[in-house]
Amino acid sequence: MVQVAGGCVGRCSYCITRLARGRLVSALSEDILDAVRHLVASGVYEIQLTGQDVAAWGLDRGESLPELLSAITDIPGRFAVRPGMMHPASVLGILKPLIDTYASDKIFGFLHIPVQSGSDAVLERMQRGYRAADVVGIVDAFRERYPDMMISSDFIAGFPGETDEEFSQTLALLRRAAFVKVNVTRYSRRPGTPAAALKDLPERIRKDRSRALLAEANRIYDSYNERWMGRETSIVATEKNAPETTVCRNPCYLNVVVREDLPFGFSGRAVITENRRHYVVGELLQDI
Repeated sequence: MVQVAGGCVGRCSYCITRLARGRLVSALSEDILDAVRHLVASGVYEIQLTGQDVAAWGLDRGESLPELLSAITDIPGRFAVRPGMMHPASVLGILKPLIDTYASDKIFGFLHIPVQSGSDAVLERMQRGYRAADVVGIVDAFRERYPDMMISSDFIAGFPGETDEEFSQTLALLRRAAFVKVNVTRYSRRPGTPAAALKDLPERIRKDRSRALLAEANRIYDSYNERWMGRETSIVATEKNAPETTVCRNPCYLNVVVREDLPFGFSGRAVITENRRHYVVGELLQDI
């Protein structure tokens, strides 16, 4: 992992990060490039760029994330970068050049944009700085260029004052955006934040809404994985979690488990044969 920044530019009403970590401080681009070069020289294939809001990198220095990603992809070697979490409001300001940089085969086709809610009223109370339509615009723009791209998100279930209608709007956005990986958190107040002064919803409601989001997310996972059944894809071995199996990633960051003991960094092709919801199973294709 390479941390590209600390802190953030947001003012979310429920979040303690700004209080704990302060304003955005971007790492120097040359320091980041040196860290990536070191990892590549060490034989690392997957390099994750981390930060509270990776898309905001460079805003405090008059630079931008697309510029950084372009410089990283110019580094010689065999590797792929997975950019970390990006605040939708930050993505909006760099959308077109960001989409362009993803054309490089040194960047995984994976995007993590934490939406938190699909209700404009809730987003306003959260002080997120964007509307649900903005999120749809980001998702559609990326998928128009990269149809198989994996786009993930985060949601908060049961934010204070969230009505049944506002929650239904969140479910609708989840279905519309078809996020392939979803992190769902039941709202929990953080002392010192503006939202801490608001009245919590009953735990039962928060739990029920969390379960509803997860159920819809599981349906989306299955739908996304089914589109890969019978297709060939390139893979790179990145992890080992069980004997005689290897966890691989394809260019879209799809989790492909191959039932063979492959060395780290192995690259080849596989045909996808099974959907296991949170991963797929692939059969290694042998060169003839």
